[in-house]
Parts: sequence; structure tokens; C-alpha cells
Amino acid sequence: MTFIDFKKLLLDAEITLPKFSKLIKVSEKNIQAYKQKGEVPNAIAAVAKCIAVMHTAGIDYKTEIESLALEPKRKKGVGFAKKEKPNKSE
Repeated sequence: MTFIDFKKLLLDAEITLPKFSKLIKVSEKNIQAYKQKGEVPNAIAAVAKCIAVMHTAGIDYKTEIESLALEPKRKKGVGFAKKEKPNKSE
């Protein structure tokens, strides 16, 4: 799905991109990166389509998705964590 079609689905669902990313616990920065690529991954496209269809049908998708208690993924091993220096006396 193209990023433009993805944005149209969000409009159909009456949800902004920042609110969508917060709802599904994906970084807004990651979603914005798809704009550069021009395409959205299948999983994100499927979620956006489901949300748009549920909204059109009058289903409270926000409550349903929040009930999943999704957790944001954290990158591991990235950053400037302190590393222990080897002891020279050993």
C-alpha cells in the first residue's frame, strides 16, 4: 500500500498519524519513515484498513485495541551505555 493510500485510510477513520502511532504503540518516527519509502508494510496497512472499516461501521476500535494492552518495543543494545573497563591488574 502506498503511503498516500495509508493516509487516506487514516482520514476515513478520523484519526491522525500521531494518534494512530500512539494507539498501536509504534514510534511516529517509524511511521513517518514509510513516507520516504513511499510504501507502508503490510501489517500496518492491514491495521489501518481494519480501523477505517470499524470506524465506518460505528465500532469503537480505540477501546478494542487498547484492551490488547500492547507494549512498545524498545531497541536493545543501542545508545551510550557504560561499559565496564577491564581490570589491568588481572
